[in-house]
Amino acid sequence: MSTAKFWHKLENGRIECDLCPHNCRLSDGKTGLCKVRSVRDGEMNADGYGFVSSVGVDPIEKKPLYHFYPGAAIFSFGGWGCNFACDFCQNWTISQEVDFRSRKYTAAQIVEKAQGSGSMGIAYTYNEPIINFEFVEDCAKLAKSKGLSNVLVTNGYIEPEPAAELLPLIDALNIDIKSIDEEFYKRKCHGSVGPVMAFAIQAVKSGCHVEITNLLIPTLNDDEKLITKLACWIKDNLGENVPLHLSAYHPQYKLSIPVTPLELLEHAYELCRAQLMYVYLGNVWSDTGCNTLCPKCKNILISRHGYDTKITGIEKGTCRKCNRKADIIGL
Repeated sequence: MSTAKFWHKLENGRIECDLCPHNCRLSDGKTGLCKVRSVRDGEMNADGYGFVSSVGVDPIEKKPLYHFYPGAAIFSFGGWGCNFACDFCQNWTISQEVDFRSRKYTAAQIVEKAQGSGSMGIAYTYNEPIINFEFVEDCAKLAKSKGLSNVLVTNGYIEPEPAAELLPLIDALNIDIKSIDEEFYKRKCHGSVGPVMAFAIQAVKSGCHVEITNLLIPTLNDDEKLITKLACWIKDNLGENVPLHLSAYHPQYKLSIPVTPLELLEHAYELCRAQLMYVYLGNVWSDTGCNTLCPKCKNILISRHGYDTKITGIEKGTCRKCNRKADIIGL
């Protein structure tokens, strides 16, 4: 067991978790909604510390991050559990379950694996990394000291205080804003969108590179007013140069709605491109929304075919045609 951070005792003897906005109030022997933080002997424990469900070396574009070290490979790992319970979860076998028989790692072992893989950094991904805050923080500190980048792929459901402690260690994030509709979050994710939006703003203000993903599910969050509202919110609060990834849904877990039609994604792309410089389509094969174009002259800066990435239009950090500075980190 590892003692957790961010909790306090209540007058009735229970303990309240201060890590995420659920603020679970637990009596002794009980476990929070995330499934990896529990109360034992009057303390909150980080039960998931070091337990790893998945390990791999992925293209950075798979996170997805298109403007952070394009074409690079990144060592990636995930744990167990999640503080959401999305009906459409695509990793539900590790996010909605916990297996404490899985292999346990130290932070040093994770960093050694990342270095041995030749990766430029570590991605905390696959399940929700925030709920394993203590282990992610320990890995990120050690990785930073070794010159590795830290990438967080997250639902963004975290309180401001722990976020302020973690963000200085993080170089880039992909934050999943599942919809700008609060009712969708309540019904389909069992959470709330407000804290996610607040975290995205906090991450940008802290100097992290941020990209946003929005999974479009037919009939649930694909109304064009909601799509436009999200794009406008990103422009007004994060910046028009923050990339938005519109991702196709495929039936998973508790949801059997048919796959997102390509024409829906391409229409959403046009709606968002009216507000944002960089919009991409994910989980589909399409000539739309795959390449990075210069916002000024429309020159192809980076061409992509699946995860095959080629930097074609950038020289010394600027567009080859018009010399506009490319909004890309790592070139």
